[in-house]
Amino acid sequence: MNKIGTTEQTTGDAQAASQSHAGGCHCGKVRYEVETSLDSVLACNCSICAKRGTLLTFVPAAQFTLQRGEAELTDYQFNKHHIHHLFCATCGVASFARGTGPGGAETVAVNVRCLDDVDPGALTITHFDGKSL
Repeated sequence: MNKIGTTEQTTGDAQAASQSHAGGCHCGKVRYEVETSLDSVLACNCSICAKRGTLLTFVPAAQFTLQRGEAELTDYQFNKHHIHHLFCATCGVASFARGTGPGGAETVAVNVRCLDDVDPGALTITHFDGKSL
């Protein structure tokens, strides 16, 4: 895997508490659980994020558990092939991506819009200029 961006999720100077969230694709063939803080999520303007409208949170791979659907995932890579943009082969929803963070650790970028219990309108959004990378 290759490089994937990260964003620090903090409230003031204190690290926000992580919570467990369930999520997945539209048809339900891909399901996962992720442990993350959603105090701030990232909206990237790169070509794929802008078209998909993703809101992202980044977690170490150990905080992400794919419960079902590995065989249902299709891998799309473009440009420098740094990120595995995965989507459900049945419904087409891109609920997460895999790569490595700046420090070399395996990282998962979760599309917060695909989490079951989250209201995206209630989140603090940090904008990232991925178009310039």
